[in-house]
Amino acid sequence: MTFSARLSAAVREKKTPVLVGIDPRFNSIPECLRTGVCASDLKGVAGVFRTFSLRLLDVIAPHVACIKPQLAFFEAAGPYGMAALADVIDYARKLGLVVILDGKRNDIGSTAEGYAAAYLGENSAWKGDALTVSPYLGEDSVQPFVKVAEQNDAGIFILVKTSNPGGGMLQDLQAEGKTIYQHTADWVEKTAAAFAEAQGEKYGAVGAVVGATYPEQLAELRQRMPHAWLLVPGFGAQGGTVKDVAHAFDEDGLGAIINNSRGIIFAHARKDYAGKFTDAQWESAVETAVLEMKAQFEGFVR
Repeated sequence: MTFSARLSAAVREKKTPVLVGIDPRFNSIPECLRTGVCASDLKGVAGVFRTFSLRLLDVIAPHVACIKPQLAFFEAAGPYGMAALADVIDYARKLGLVVILDGKRNDIGSTAEGYAAAYLGENSAWKGDALTVSPYLGEDSVQPFVKVAEQNDAGIFILVKTSNPGGGMLQDLQAEGKTIYQHTADWVEKTAAAFAEAQGEKYGAVGAVVGATYPEQLAELRQRMPHAWLLVPGFGAQGGTVKDVAHAFDEDGLGAIINNSRGIIFAHARKDYAGKFTDAQWESAVETAVLEMKAQFEGFVR
Protein backbone atom coordinates (compact mmCIF):
# COMPACT_ATOMS: atom_id res chain seq x y z
CA MET A 1 0.00 0.00 0.00
CA THR A 2 1.08 3.57 -0.59
CA PHE A 3 1.63 5.87 2.38
CA SER A 4 -1.57 7.78 1.71
CA ALA A 5 -3.59 4.57 1.49
CA ARG A 6 -2.06 3.23 4.72
CA LEU A 7 -2.74 6.47 6.56
CA SER A 8 -6.33 6.65 5.30
CA ALA A 9 -6.95 3.04 6.29
CA ALA A 10 -5.45 3.53 9.75
CA VAL A 11 -7.49 6.67 10.43
CA ARG A 12 -10.65 4.93 9.28
CA GLU A 13 -9.92 1.85 11.38
CA LYS A 14 -9.45 3.87 14.58
CA LYS A 15 -12.15 6.38 13.55
CA THR A 16 -10.06 9.34 14.61
CA PRO A 17 -7.56 11.85 13.19
CA VAL A 18 -5.74 12.09 16.54
CA LEU A 19 -1.94 11.92 16.26
CA VAL A 20 0.11 11.56 19.44
CA GLY A 21 3.54 13.17 19.57
CA ILE A 22 6.16 11.17 21.48
CA ASP A 23 8.28 13.91 23.08
CA PRO A 24 10.09 12.37 26.07
CA ARG A 25 11.26 15.44 28.00
CA PHE A 26 13.15 14.00 30.95
CA ASN A 27 11.94 16.41 33.63
CA SER A 28 8.30 16.03 32.54
CA ILE A 29 8.26 12.24 32.65
CA PRO A 30 6.50 10.89 35.79
CA GLU A 31 8.88 10.94 38.73
CA CYS A 32 8.20 7.30 39.50
CA LEU A 33 9.99 6.40 36.26
CA ARG A 34 12.94 8.72 36.92
CA THR A 35 13.81 7.61 40.45
CA GLY A 36 17.54 7.11 40.86
CA VAL A 37 18.38 8.44 37.40
CA CYS A 38 20.41 11.65 37.01
CA ALA A 39 19.79 13.90 34.00
CA SER A 40 23.51 13.76 33.17
CA ASP A 41 23.47 9.95 32.98
CA LEU A 42 22.66 9.56 29.29
CA LYS A 43 22.38 5.78 29.44
CA GLY A 44 19.96 6.05 32.35
CA VAL A 45 17.97 8.82 30.66
CA ALA A 46 17.67 6.76 27.49
CA GLY A 47 16.42 3.84 29.56
CA VAL A 48 13.74 6.07 31.07
CA PHE A 49 12.77 7.28 27.59
CA ARG A 50 12.47 3.68 26.38
CA THR A 51 10.36 2.53 29.33
CA PHE A 52 8.12 5.59 29.23
CA SER A 53 7.60 5.48 25.47
CA LEU A 54 6.90 1.75 25.22
CA ARG A 55 4.38 1.86 28.06
CA LEU A 56 2.86 4.94 26.45
CA LEU A 57 2.43 3.07 23.18
CA ASP A 58 0.63 0.25 24.96
CA VAL A 59 -1.90 2.76 26.27
CA ILE A 60 -2.55 4.75 23.10
CA ALA A 61 -2.26 2.08 20.39
CA PRO A 62 -5.86 0.85 20.72
CA HIS A 63 -7.18 4.38 20.31
CA VAL A 64 -5.14 6.23 17.64
CA ALA A 65 -3.82 5.59 14.16
CA CYS A 66 -0.42 7.22 14.23
CA ILE A 67 2.39 8.59 16.37
CA LYS A 68 5.05 11.24 15.83
CA PRO A 69 8.34 10.64 17.69
CA GLN A 70 10.28 13.89 18.08
CA LEU A 71 13.86 12.96 17.19
CA ALA A 72 15.46 15.83 19.11
CA PHE A 73 14.69 14.42 22.55
CA PHE A 74 16.12 11.01 21.71
CA GLU A 75 19.16 12.59 20.04
CA ALA A 76 19.81 14.58 23.23
CA ALA A 77 20.50 11.30 25.03
CA GLY A 78 23.25 10.45 22.54
CA PRO A 79 23.78 6.96 21.10
CA TYR A 80 21.78 5.43 23.95
CA GLY A 81 18.86 7.68 23.07
CA MET A 82 19.00 6.68 19.42
CA ALA A 83 18.95 3.01 20.40
CA ALA A 84 15.86 3.76 22.49
CA LEU A 85 14.27 5.49 19.50
CA ALA A 86 14.89 2.43 17.35
CA ASP A 87 13.09 0.29 19.92
CA VAL A 88 10.18 2.73 20.06
CA ILE A 89 9.79 2.75 16.27
CA ASP A 90 10.02 -1.02 16.07
CA TYR A 91 7.41 -1.52 18.80
CA ALA A 92 5.05 1.06 17.29
CA ARG A 93 5.19 -0.74 13.95
CA LYS A 94 4.44 -4.07 15.66
CA LEU A 95 1.38 -2.42 17.20
CA GLY A 96 0.23 -1.35 13.73
CA LEU A 97 0.77 2.37 14.22
CA VAL A 98 1.78 4.71 11.39
CA VAL A 99 5.12 6.25 12.41
CA ILE A 100 5.82 9.85 11.38
CA LEU A 101 9.35 10.87 12.33
CA ASP A 102 9.59 14.53 13.30
CA GLY A 103 13.11 15.61 12.39
CA LYS A 104 12.50 18.52 9.98
CA ARG A 105 15.41 17.31 7.89
CA ASN A 106 16.79 19.10 4.84
CA ASP A 107 19.99 19.57 2.88
CA ILE A 108 21.18 19.52 -0.71
CA GLY A 109 22.39 16.85 -3.09
CA SER A 110 23.77 13.62 -1.71
CA THR A 111 23.20 14.74 1.90
CA ALA A 112 19.45 15.07 1.30
CA GLU A 113 19.54 11.68 -0.39
CA GLY A 114 21.25 10.29 2.71
CA TYR A 115 18.60 11.68 5.06
CA ALA A 116 15.82 10.34 2.87
CA ALA A 117 17.38 6.89 2.59
CA ALA A 118 17.97 6.77 6.34
CA TYR A 119 14.44 7.59 7.47
CA LEU A 120 11.90 6.74 4.79
CA GLY A 121 10.31 3.37 4.26
CA GLU A 122 9.99 -0.05 5.83
CA ASN A 123 13.41 -1.11 4.56
CA SER A 124 15.26 2.04 5.65
CA ALA A 125 17.52 2.16 8.69
CA TRP A 126 14.90 3.95 10.80
CA LYS A 127 11.78 2.47 9.18
CA GLY A 128 9.74 5.66 9.20
CA ASP A 129 6.43 5.74 7.39
CA ALA A 130 6.94 9.48 6.93
CA LEU A 131 9.31 12.32 7.83
CA THR A 132 8.89 16.05 8.37
CA VAL A 133 11.00 18.11 5.94
CA SER A 134 12.00 21.77 5.82
CA PRO A 135 11.71 23.35 2.34
CA TYR A 136 13.84 26.43 2.88
CA LEU A 137 16.87 25.29 0.91
CA GLY A 138 14.71 25.12 -2.21
CA GLU A 139 13.25 22.57 -4.57
CA ASP A 140 16.48 20.67 -5.23
CA SER A 141 16.78 19.97 -1.50
CA VAL A 142 13.28 18.47 -1.29
CA GLN A 143 13.26 16.39 -4.48
CA PRO A 144 15.48 13.64 -3.03
CA PHE A 145 12.91 13.12 -0.27
CA VAL A 146 10.11 13.03 -2.85
CA LYS A 147 12.00 10.49 -4.93
CA VAL A 148 12.72 8.16 -2.02
CA ALA A 149 9.16 8.52 -0.69
CA GLU A 150 7.89 7.37 -4.08
CA GLN A 151 10.33 4.47 -4.27
CA ASN A 152 9.65 3.27 -0.73
CA ASP A 153 5.90 3.93 -0.43
CA ALA A 154 6.62 6.46 2.31
CA GLY A 155 5.47 10.03 2.89
CA ILE A 156 6.87 13.45 3.72
CA PHE A 157 5.33 16.46 5.42
CA ILE A 158 6.71 19.82 4.25
CA LEU A 159 6.75 22.74 6.69
CA VAL A 160 4.30 25.24 5.20
CA LYS A 161 2.72 27.30 8.00
CA THR A 162 4.13 26.28 11.36
CA SER A 163 2.44 26.76 14.73
CA ASN A 164 5.21 28.76 16.46
CA PRO A 165 4.76 32.55 16.87
CA GLY A 166 8.04 33.37 15.08
CA GLY A 167 7.24 31.38 11.96
CA GLY A 168 5.84 34.43 10.21
CA MET A 169 9.29 36.05 10.05
CA LEU A 170 9.89 34.12 6.82
CA GLN A 171 6.63 32.34 6.05
CA ASP A 172 4.50 35.51 5.89
CA LEU A 173 6.90 37.51 3.71
CA GLN A 174 5.51 38.61 0.36
CA ALA A 175 7.22 37.67 -2.90
CA GLU A 176 5.71 38.06 -6.38
CA GLY A 177 2.27 38.74 -4.97
CA LYS A 178 2.12 35.76 -2.60
CA THR A 179 3.44 34.92 0.84
CA ILE A 180 6.29 32.45 1.14
CA TYR A 181 3.96 29.95 2.77
CA GLN A 182 1.58 30.25 -0.20
CA HIS A 183 4.45 29.66 -2.63
CA THR A 184 5.44 26.61 -0.58
CA ALA A 185 1.85 25.36 -0.44
CA ASP A 186 1.51 25.65 -4.21
CA TRP A 187 4.63 23.54 -4.70
CA VAL A 188 3.32 20.95 -2.24
CA GLU A 189 -0.03 20.82 -4.04
CA LYS A 190 1.58 20.43 -7.46
CA THR A 191 3.75 17.56 -6.19
CA ALA A 192 1.00 15.90 -4.15
CA ALA A 193 -1.43 16.08 -7.08
CA ALA A 194 1.09 14.36 -9.36
CA PHE A 195 1.46 11.56 -6.79
CA ALA A 196 -2.30 11.24 -6.37
CA GLU A 197 -2.91 11.01 -10.10
CA ALA A 198 -0.16 8.45 -10.62
CA GLN A 199 -1.40 6.31 -7.72
CA GLY A 200 -5.11 6.73 -8.41
CA GLU A 201 -5.79 8.21 -4.98
CA LYS A 202 -7.28 11.38 -3.56
CA TYR A 203 -4.13 12.36 -1.66
CA GLY A 204 -0.47 12.14 -2.56
CA ALA A 205 2.53 11.13 -0.47
CA VAL A 206 3.63 14.75 -0.04
CA GLY A 207 1.77 16.51 2.76
CA ALA A 208 2.09 19.76 4.66
CA VAL A 209 2.60 20.88 8.25
CA VAL A 210 0.05 23.62 9.00
CA GLY A 211 -0.47 24.87 12.55
CA ALA A 212 -3.78 24.90 14.40
CA THR A 213 -2.74 28.24 15.89
CA TYR A 214 -3.54 29.98 12.58
CA PRO A 215 -7.07 28.74 11.81
CA GLU A 216 -7.78 31.20 8.97
CA GLN A 217 -4.61 30.19 7.16
CA LEU A 218 -5.39 26.54 7.87
CA ALA A 219 -8.76 26.88 6.15
CA GLU A 220 -7.13 28.72 3.25
CA LEU A 221 -4.41 26.10 2.88
CA ARG A 222 -6.88 23.21 2.92
CA GLN A 223 -8.44 24.77 -0.18
CA ARG A 224 -5.06 25.54 -1.69
CA MET A 225 -3.76 21.97 -1.23
CA PRO A 226 -6.70 19.64 -1.94
CA HIS A 227 -4.39 16.68 -2.66
CA ALA A 228 -2.13 16.99 0.40
CA TRP A 229 -2.50 15.40 3.82
CA LEU A 230 -2.18 18.07 6.52
CA LEU A 231 -0.27 17.41 9.72
CA VAL A 232 -1.66 19.93 12.20
CA PRO A 233 0.37 20.76 15.33
CA GLY A 234 -0.63 23.31 17.95
CA PHE A 235 -3.72 21.57 19.34
CA GLY A 236 -4.25 21.59 23.09
CA ALA A 237 -1.31 23.04 25.02
CA GLN A 238 -0.55 25.58 22.27
CA GLY A 239 -4.16 26.76 22.18
CA GLY A 240 -5.63 25.04 19.11
CA THR A 241 -9.22 23.77 19.40
CA VAL A 242 -11.54 21.51 17.42
CA LYS A 243 -13.19 24.62 15.97
CA ASP A 244 -9.79 25.87 14.81
CA VAL A 245 -8.97 22.67 12.93
CA ALA A 246 -12.42 21.76 11.58
CA HIS A 247 -11.65 23.20 8.13
CA ALA A 248 -8.62 20.93 7.73
CA PHE A 249 -10.79 17.92 6.82
CA ASP A 250 -12.54 16.82 3.66
CA GLU A 251 -16.15 15.68 3.49
CA ASP A 252 -15.17 12.20 4.72
CA GLY A 253 -13.27 13.53 7.72
CA LEU A 254 -9.95 12.60 6.11
CA GLY A 255 -7.03 14.66 4.82
CA ALA A 256 -5.73 15.83 8.21
CA ILE A 257 -4.14 14.41 11.34
CA ILE A 258 -4.19 16.51 14.51
CA ASN A 259 -1.16 16.31 16.78
CA ASN A 260 -1.23 16.52 20.56
CA SER A 261 1.97 15.81 22.43
CA ARG A 262 2.35 17.04 26.02
CA GLY A 263 -1.40 17.39 26.56
CA ILE A 264 -1.63 13.61 26.27
CA ILE A 265 1.72 12.08 27.18
CA PHE A 266 2.15 14.24 30.30
CA ALA A 267 -1.54 14.34 31.16
CA HIS A 268 -0.82 13.40 34.78
CA ALA A 269 0.58 16.92 35.26
CA ARG A 270 -2.25 18.84 33.58
CA LYS A 271 -3.82 21.51 35.76
CA ASP A 272 -7.34 20.41 34.82
CA TYR A 273 -6.48 16.90 36.05
CA ALA A 274 -5.16 18.10 39.41
CA GLY A 275 -6.13 15.69 42.16
CA LYS A 276 -7.47 13.08 39.74
CA PHE A 277 -4.30 11.07 39.16
CA THR A 278 -1.24 10.29 41.21
CA ASP A 279 2.19 10.21 39.63
CA ALA A 280 2.01 6.42 39.53
CA GLN A 281 -1.33 6.59 37.69
CA TRP A 282 0.16 8.41 34.72
CA GLU A 283 -0.98 5.74 32.27
CA SER A 284 -4.58 6.18 33.37
CA ALA A 285 -4.17 9.92 32.85
CA VAL A 286 -2.82 9.33 29.34
CA GLU A 287 -5.73 7.07 28.43
CA THR A 288 -8.24 9.55 29.82
CA ALA A 289 -6.64 12.38 27.84
CA VAL A 290 -6.49 10.50 24.55
CA LEU A 291 -10.09 9.34 24.88
CA GLU A 292 -11.22 12.89 25.70
CA MET A 293 -9.47 14.24 22.60
CA LYS A 294 -10.81 11.39 20.50
CA ALA A 295 -14.33 12.19 21.72
CA GLN A 296 -13.94 15.78 20.53
CA PHE A 297 -13.50 14.45 16.99
CA GLU A 298 -16.24 11.85 17.18
CA GLY A 299 -18.14 11.68 13.91
CA PHE A 300 -15.42 13.43 11.87
CA VAL A 301 -14.18 10.27 10.15
CA ARG A 302 -16.83 8.66 7.99
